[in-house]
Amino acid sequence: MNDNNSILRSAASLATVAIIGTALLTGVDRLTGERIAEQEKRVVLEQLGQLVSPDRYDNEMLEDRVDIRDEAHFPRGQTVAVFRARKGGKPEALIMKLAAVGGYNGMIHLLVGINSDGSLSGVRVSSHKETPGLGDAIEIEKSAWVMGFNGRSLQAPDLTCWAVKRDGGEYDQFTGATVTPRAVVEAVRRSLEYFQANKSTLFWAPSQNTSQEDQ
Repeated sequence: MNDNNSILRSAASLATVAIIGTALLTGVDRLTGERIAEQEKRVVLEQLGQLVSPDRYDNEMLEDRVDIRDEAHFPRGQTVAVFRARKGGKPEALIMKLAAVGGYNGMIHLLVGINSDGSLSGVRVSSHKETPGLGDAIEIEKSAWVMGFNGRSLQAPDLTCWAVKRDGGEYDQFTGATVTPRAVVEAVRRSLEYFQANKSTLFWAPSQNTSQEDQ
């Protein structure tokens, strides 16, 4: 009987330790997950803030989001996340998270900021696999090339000039790397064309607040 009681007490102790350990691990995982999510949110807001200054909006831009799919403007079946900026309920700008599909070494992931009047607030490259020393000049850290989009629209320059200079347009290409800037210019132009044709829907479609996986 004593042996049985001893076994039961040991089993109960092990079960208690297991329950406490599981609870502690669950708590740590939850706290870690919350911190990671908060850090990711901060990084995204910093990226978006480069294109739309925080003083231009008073809504929760990360929460005021709609996803779009349009093969003609955003090929390869990509889902484009659109973050809307508003002030006093009035549309100020939006930022599209999309990919240029014609890169030399694959997709070039972009953030394209468009003001409510159809002009560009800016463009940033969030990730790419272009050749270091050649195609990576699309990065703001490597050159000021993407700053050339600031303030541009489908009317300035004229639509026919939305191409690199080698193709008869106004945008510089890089020495030894025309494919990369060509892909970015085309993707930005398509974004502006989609905005022009769907402005009302982009700003007033119901928000989709579920998290967006990286493209």
